[in-house]
Amino acid sequence: MISKTNMPEYRGPEKIVIRRYSDFVWLHERLAEKNKGIFIPPLPEKSAVEKFRFSAEFIELRRRGLDVFINRIASHPELQHSEDLKHFLQAEEEAMERVRSLETSIFGKKPSEFMQMFKDVQSKVSDVVLGKEKPIEESDPEYEKLKHYIFELEDHLAEAQKQAFRLVKRHRELGQSLVDFGKAVKLLGTCEGGSLGKAFSELGSQSELLSFKLQKEAQDLLMNFEEPLKDYVRTVQSIKATMADRAQVFRQQCELTEVAKLKEINVERLKATRQEHKVPEAEADYREVKAQSEEATKQLETIIGLMNDEILRFQEEKTLDLGFVFHEFAKGQAQLANDIADAWRSLLPKLESCSQNAITNVDSSI
Repeated sequence: MISKTNMPEYRGPEKIVIRRYSDFVWLHERLAEKNKGIFIPPLPEKSAVEKFRFSAEFIELRRRGLDVFINRIASHPELQHSEDLKHFLQAEEEAMERVRSLETSIFGKKPSEFMQMFKDVQSKVSDVVLGKEKPIEESDPEYEKLKHYIFELEDHLAEAQKQAFRLVKRHRELGQSLVDFGKAVKLLGTCEGGSLGKAFSELGSQSELLSFKLQKEAQDLLMNFEEPLKDYVRTVQSIKATMADRAQVFRQQCELTEVAKLKEINVERLKATRQEHKVPEAEADYREVKAQSEEATKQLETIIGLMNDEILRFQEEKTLDLGFVFHEFAKGQAQLANDIADAWRSLLPKLESCSQNAITNVDSSI
């Protein structure tokens, strides 16, 4: 991987390093763990089918996807300053492997997985203490509208990507059919001979030429239409992951607020019942939980602020990216349609001549 930069915090303007897919996964997880509220760009999917893992097409799709991933991070106003990004772009392979191995716990779990286990246990304990279920979700009408929009957007993008896949498949099938048709018509021309045989031979050649153009257009559709749509489906899923983080912090903040209230009531109860010897410990517990509650509130406010900025940035980028993708799609389809029409049109004079000659010969014999 080659990276170029003019940022002074990097060791030089250009660096070449070797990175595996697992290194990109490490970077994604680190950024997601440290930047709650920011939409972390998605990684290209990992092939679940063994036979496709090393195909030229899959390797190129992954290469492009990883290139988009790293460029989105490098152009992000916050993520571009990440120490993890700097390490990813500059560290030698051995140093990269060393950092990754140090972050694996003795039980083989990633730090993020252990944090999740801790949060889940903490949440369950709070439920027991409070004697009730988790608090309801946020009731902000604007945020509810946003969530509804994101879920709808994912569905519509997924459907568009599904139909793009069908277009790619149809172009490939039609291209293959034209190859087979071209071969058959050429053989027919060889059998016929004469002007008709020559016309059939040219018809077969044009069919094969159009087949090549259709196969090329199918590949262009895959790389520049279907794949960008699929990438935006993954992008929306990363937004949903950020929303899940926000919901989790919101629940924790509510729980800690409730626990702080209970701790405060307990302090007042101890003072009222003259159990002065227990008051210092109870007050210390209350101060600790109150500090945690205030920290959770600050974290929630930070996430909300970041998400507001991220949504605006996402909308601007989406408008530019999808506008370009659909413009290029329409332009490519228009050019293909013109090429197909021109190819068939070029054959008409010779086929018409054959028809006229055939009619003349029939009239002469009569």
